[in-house]
Amino acid sequence: MKKIFPLLISLIVLSNALQAQQEYKTSIGLRCIPGAGVTVKHNMDDKYSVEGILATRWHGFNFTALYQINYPVFSEPGFRFYMGAGAHVGFWNGKYNPWWDNERNYGVFGIDGQIGLEYTINEIPLNLAIDWKPAINIIGYSGFWGDEIGLSVRYTIK
Repeated sequence: MKKIFPLLISLIVLSNALQAQQEYKTSIGLRCIPGAGVTVKHNMDDKYSVEGILATRWHGFNFTALYQINYPVFSEPGFRFYMGAGAHVGFWNGKYNPWWDNERNYGVFGIDGQIGLEYTINEIPLNLAIDWKPAINIIGYSGFWGDEIGLSVRYTIK
């Protein structure tokens, strides 16, 4: 019993310290890309998160789901570097894209990568992120898309 009590106290203190490092649980906001979008990010813990992005472009839409790994950077506690991978599905009107056949609509499915940097301001529950999200379409209009650099502005929820 004398050994269990100090171990229990240590686990409680460690648990509180880990929770204090996590700046927010969920955030929702706008994503400015070539086009416009909505983003929702959920931190599963300090290191892992998931993000969903619904974006419009070329008179269509694209939904992306990403799994991310987060790393603290700099000496400021609100900064995190993240990288992730996931998949997307989308539908576009080819008439509005200069590289596609002008008379076709496209449905696509592909894989995505992501690297970025985010900063959370806890005093005004705000999260700012900038990232690069390259994608490869596998089904539909296939090819590499490397032009998506996004700026996300999200409201954070504890």
